[in-house]
Amino acid sequence: MTLYAAFGSNMDPARMGARCPHSPLRGTGWLVGWRLTFGGEDHGWDGALATIVEDPLEQVFVAVYDVTDEDSVHLDSLESADTGLYRRMKVRVHTLVGELLAWVYVLDAFEGGLPSAGYLGILAEAAEAADAPQDYVAALRARPCRSVGL
Repeated sequence: MTLYAAFGSNMDPARMGARCPHSPLRGTGWLVGWRLTFGGEDHGWDGALATIVEDPLEQVFVAVYDVTDEDSVHLDSLESADTGLYRRMKVRVHTLVGELLAWVYVLDAFEGGLPSAGYLGILAEAAEAADAPQDYVAALRARPCRSVGL
């Protein structure tokens, strides 16, 4: 098993349980020195997609999963990592029990663009389901988003 740190909709344990049934939630933590941002708006979706970039003044909440090899291949397909849209990268996750080395999906596109309101809602609900602090969830809900119909 390898560790996967989810900062998007996969933070939700129920969603990950359906997607990767053999890969349990290990815990939660923070990517210190990273910032949640959005990009890939030009790929034709309803808005920009979540990713992370290095930023020494920020941190990103994550849910950490023990992922089996079989679930890993399936998750790569679901996240379009097998097409090159996202790529894997190793990061250090700060938890209450110490640091863990885990992989994340990073968007292979330029930073910029606004996510849709619906997408931000999904991210906020996933963070809430993973027991993220309320101020983190509130900040997700308050982020600027793309207007309907654009």
